[in-house]
Amino acid sequence: MIQLKTGNIIFFKAFVYFCHMKNIIITGTSRGIGFELALLFANAGHQVLALSRKVPQGLLGNENITCLSVDLSEESELQKVTDFLTSSWKKVDAVVHNAGALLLKPFSETTQTDFENIYRVNVFGVANLTRICLPYLQKGSHVVTISSMGGIQGSLKFPGLAAYSSSKGAVITLSELLAEEYKEQGIAFNVLALGAVQTEMLAEAFPGYQAPISAADMAKYIVDFTLTGNQYYNGKVLEVSSSNP
Repeated sequence: MIQLKTGNIIFFKAFVYFCHMKNIIITGTSRGIGFELALLFANAGHQVLALSRKVPQGLLGNENITCLSVDLSEESELQKVTDFLTSSWKKVDAVVHNAGALLLKPFSETTQTDFENIYRVNVFGVANLTRICLPYLQKGSHVVTISSMGGIQGSLKFPGLAAYSSSKGAVITLSELLAEEYKEQGIAFNVLALGAVQTEMLAEAFPGYQAPISAADMAKYIVDFTLTGNQYYNGKVLEVSSSNP
């Protein structure tokens, strides 16, 4: 049996802690699930790069969180992420594509510009950030895309969400393709298709509806899946829904 002195025990615990500490990028952290994710990861000892257009004051005081104001719809804005990774982290253990743009509008009134605005965040933003992170991803890294039940083929659909739901279907296919393309490097890509979660975005899409799951509770599930799900899944879409909406 190995016996450790008090000083050695402290060192050993610190060694284990830092070995398990991960660098995690989260998008859409100004509110809702993204905000809760940033806090949960950081409070568990992980380093978080929180990306959102508006920097949330509630994250600024956490020593494990770095906040960057980034508009994911503008590819040039992602240079801020590249600069940070080059100078600070050198590696990325996980990416959670949580940011999303919503449009509730009859299809007959939805213009090409409307579609482009939604896709620039929900699809192109995911693709561009993933591409930027590729040099920093390594064997064991996990890229998690938060989609919606509305993007699942054959699921219940709702009027007015043509741009939003179709974009969520697009990122599902994108993730499946990337899982195949980068499987030899040991990088996992998975999708969580969420049902109704009580967030500001849900309230915009379904005014007055009360979801059975809070943003904080869903965030706990996503944290666990991000840290461990790649041991069991790659290129998969998991439907995380008790209600739709």
